[in-house]
Amino acid sequence: MADTAMSGSTSETESGAEGAEAEGLDRGGPGFPGGPLQTAVWRLRSRGCWADAAALLESRPGAAAALQRAALLVERCLFTENGWPEAEEALRGAEALAKDDDERGSAACERGHLAYAATVLGVRDRADEARSALGRAAALLHPDSPGRPLLDFRRGLVAEHISDSPQSARAAYRRAHAGATAHNKTLLLSFTWRHLAGLALREGELAEARHGFAESLRIREELGYLVGTAPALAALADAEPEPEASRLRAEASRLFHLLDGVPTWLAAQLPPPPPATA
Repeated sequence: MADTAMSGSTSETESGAEGAEAEGLDRGGPGFPGGPLQTAVWRLRSRGCWADAAALLESRPGAAAALQRAALLVERCLFTENGWPEAEEALRGAEALAKDDDERGSAACERGHLAYAATVLGVRDRADEARSALGRAAALLHPDSPGRPLLDFRRGLVAEHISDSPQSARAAYRRAHAGATAHNKTLLLSFTWRHLAGLALREGELAEARHGFAESLRIREELGYLVGTAPALAALADAEPEPEASRLRAEASRLFHLLDGVPTWLAAQLPPPPPATA
């Protein structure tokens, strides 16, 4: 794929996948309060242990648990580029259990997200399916629904990385940002900051880009979202001058290799790890 103007070293696949990696599981999935189970799920998920996190939810009844489990497995696809059949199966199960408009809309949002991910990662072109599913979600989710900011964000991703419409993407990201603030979706804010910053960088607005990338990184570090920290460091490096850019990329590389090369699409952006010392 052609390079975007996110940076000279960030490909469309990489920047698009970074946005898609996971924001719908904001410290607990739809319909779930906080508690020991959600804390355990978060700790596993934030370290890239998606299958283990999903297994904790397997025996939980209802659409909310099924949807959260599906979202975890979709996130694994985005980080590892593997596990697509398991994610599809989990999503079909969540769709079958959805009973009201909010649950159906949330399931459609996940369906669009999975189709978007397959498209942007080059697995299979499912762009039409992504647009259709997200449009269905928009028709089902009430404008004040807690799931609406996530839907707006994902529609922004499609506009930016599939339709190549940065103006439409910016409008969608701003709606998502405002909604995430109103609904206290802290992790989602790290994604809206990052993608608004990416569009600013594309237009040469370096100060705005640095601010947005720095906010995204700050949120991920404060939440302990370890698996998303290396991409945030690499994104900020694209807006910083040397030697700060090299320092940030070296730190991103350290985390990337600590997590066994996850997310896979970040490898091309990062320097190799330093040789081990005796």
